[in-house]
Order: sequence, then structure tokens, then C-alpha cells
Amino acid sequence: MAATAAKKEPSKRAAKTAGSKSAQPQRARQASSPKKASDGDAATSGGLTFSKEQELHAHREMLLIRRFEEKAGQLYGMGLIGGFCHLYIGQEAVVIGMQMAVEPGDQIITGYRDHGHMLACEMDPKGVMAELTGRRGGYSKGKGGSMHMFSVEKQFYGGHGIVGAQVSLGTGLGFANKYKKNGKVALVYFGDGASNQGQVYESFNMAKLWKLPVVYVIENNKYGMGTSVERASSTTNLSHRGASFDIPGEQVDGMDVRAVHAAGERAIAYARRGEGPYILEMVTYRYRGHSMSDPAKYRSKDEVQKMRDTHDPIEQVRKRLIENKWASEDDLKAVDKDVRELVSAAADFATNDEEPDPSELWTDILR
Repeated sequence: MAATAAKKEPSKRAAKTAGSKSAQPQRARQASSPKKASDGDAATSGGLTFSKEQELHAHREMLLIRRFEEKAGQLYGMGLIGGFCHLYIGQEAVVIGMQMAVEPGDQIITGYRDHGHMLACEMDPKGVMAELTGRRGGYSKGKGGSMHMFSVEKQFYGGHGIVGAQVSLGTGLGFANKYKKNGKVALVYFGDGASNQGQVYESFNMAKLWKLPVVYVIENNKYGMGTSVERASSTTNLSHRGASFDIPGEQVDGMDVRAVHAAGERAIAYARRGEGPYILEMVTYRYRGHSMSDPAKYRSKDEVQKMRDTHDPIEQVRKRLIENKWASEDDLKAVDKDVRELVSAAADFATNDEEPDPSELWTDILR
């Protein structure tokens, strides 16, 4: 796959400047986009270019997801999170790279491994964590839990617990965009396991037939629940799944945020031009089990450790920042400290907020 140079900067949150000693655990925001990558101020490898500001942005946002998910795992182990809890640890580059390529108003919809997508959409960590613990300050008032929270304000249309259900719903978002002629694109995330569901192909057919502005992002983390993709799929290059519908696709290194960003820009531009849907297969890896109840005995510890040692998405960015002298070890430790404070504040809020009143059982229900 030929990779082009990244052309766009993060349009939502500014990179936390290296070495910042902010005492308040709050998310950095920006009034305008950082400047473009320029000669002498960009790291280039294999045609993939990120500026200093892009690298810092990607590092902090991926680190926020990593630390948030680690804390969520701790709270689950303490019995403070009920039901299922699917962690995104290891896959952070996928959603951050894609979010760096979207425009304001583009929509996001995904499955049950959704906390990272919420944070990438700038949803408040306190509200996300409160929903995990079933508190009234959560994004679904404590009634949706890990897999079912939403924010129309942030253009996030859910986590969905039914495997593959979000693909049809996301295709509907694309239909609405075309009907309204608003120039927006819907990003629809699903996993390698969901890629075998029938409704996925019905959605592909409709999206291509009507040339809907949809980008389908397949997060191939190698194991659909507990089964290797090689044992479950007759064709393992999932970017080809749209071939019979004439939908173009790319297989992308989902552990490299720069590769994700570059591919995301191409796919989103294609859909926004009115040429129809596009498929991106992000080859990624989850370090934890399918959910918190999964001991992951279907793979070796050596396999997981090798991936951590050689392909970790956050470590790749950290190394580039240091090698290019854009940040020191102390600078990055300060960023980590800020992120940990933010996550700790979210956990404190989520464990001290009140539970929903029993009367909430009868609200927000379609009859």
C-alpha cells in the first residue's frame, strides 16, 4: 500500500506542550489548528509525515485512552463497574489517527469496545467514567453502561452491544448526510468478528448503490472474541470485503498513528467528494482479553509481549519525539502525570456521584 504524506493537523484538541506543569487535570484545547508540518519541523518515514505538534497531540490523546482504560480495568476489578467491559488498550492509534483526519460535524459510531472512541471525540472523561459506574452524571444517566452511551453534541452515536448492529445504523447516518446535502461523512467502526455478519454486507450494498458518504473502519485486532481471524475467515485481508460491491479498500498498519491518519484522509476525502463508501482495514492488536471476563488463554504471553515491545502505538510516538529532540523524558513524564491526574479526577467523580433515582427507569423509553 502506498502511503502519502499527512496533510492535516489535529483540528480539535491541541497537543499538550511538552513539559507543561498544569496543576489542574483538564483537557487541553485550542482556538485554532496547529501550523502545518514544514521542512525542519517534521518527522518523515516511508512517506508518512507528522509535525512536532501532531506527534505531541497523538501522544497525549493515545496516552489518555491508555490510562483511562487501565483505570477502568481497576474499577471493574473492584466491583464498581457492572456488566461487560471491553478495553481498548493497544488499539489507540486507530481512533486517534482517524479523528485527526475528520472535519467538524462528521459522525462516529462504533461497537462495544467504545471508551477510546468517546474520549477521542472529546467526551468528558468524568461523564464516560460515571456511565461505566452507573451514576447519574454519566452520558446516558447511568442507564447505558459501558456499551451504550451517546453524545449528539460530540457527534458520537454510540457504542452498541449487538455485534455488527452499528454498521447499518452508521450507513443510515451516511444516508441522512446525503439527503441533507450537508457535506458530512460518517465513520463506522467494527471489528474483524463483526465483518462476517450479514447486515454488514447489506449495508455495503446500499451504501455503494446510493453512493453514501461512509467510511467503514474495520478494527482487525486479530481475535474475534477468542477465535483467531485465520480460523474464522476464509479471506483474511478484510479490506477486500467490499470488492463484490465495487467498494475500494486499504489495509493499514493500525499500530502506526501516522499511517492511520494518512489513510483516513484519503478515505474521508473520497467519501466527501460524493464517490461513495470506502473501507479501511486497520490491522491492530488488543493487549487485554476480549472483555474483562476473558482470560485470553487462546494466545501466548510471549505473543502479546512481542507486540508490546515492537509495535506499541504510544511507544512509537514517544521514541520519535525523543529522537527528534521535540521532547525529553522529563517532558513526557510531565504529560503522563497530567493525564493520570485527569483520569484520577474522573474516577473520583465516578465513584462519588449519586446513582440514578429509581424513577429514571421510566424515562427515555420509546413506547
